[in-house]
Amino acid sequence: MSSTKDTSIFELESSLQLSDFVEILLEPLYQYQHIYLIRLGLHEALVNAVKHGNNLDPSKIIKVKRIKTPQWWVWIIQDQGKGLEQKKRNFELPKRKDSTSGRGLFIIHECFDDVRWSPKGNKLQLALRR
Repeated sequence: MSSTKDTSIFELESSLQLSDFVEILLEPLYQYQHIYLIRLGLHEALVNAVKHGNNLDPSKIIKVKRIKTPQWWVWIIQDQGKGLEQKKRNFELPKRKDSTSGRGLFIIHECFDDVRWSPKGNKLQLALRR
C-alpha cells in the first residue's frame, strides 16, 4: 500500500504581519466550505506563537508544517519560546466579558477537529478532518 501523504514546511519571521502567510497555508483548501473558520484558527495560533511564544522577537522564527493525508489536514506550528505550561492550556472563554485576552485557545479549539500540544508546549498540532 502506498502512502498518499503530502507535506510542506514553512518558516516565518516572528511578526504579526500574518495575513499573507495564512493564505499560503490555506492555498490547497480554497474549496473547503468553512475555510473562514480555518483561517481564523490558524491566524489565532500564529499570533499566539509570535506574541506569547517568541515574545514578538523579530530574530526568532515560527515553523509550520502542513500535512495532507487521505483523512486529515494537519498544521504543526512551533515557536522558539519556552512553551505554554499544561495548566495554562485552558480553552474556555474568560469569565469576565470585558476581558481583553483569553479567547485565543477557545477560538482555536472551535475551529479544528483535533488540537494537541507537545509536552514542552511550544508546538501545537491542529487537525481538520477531510
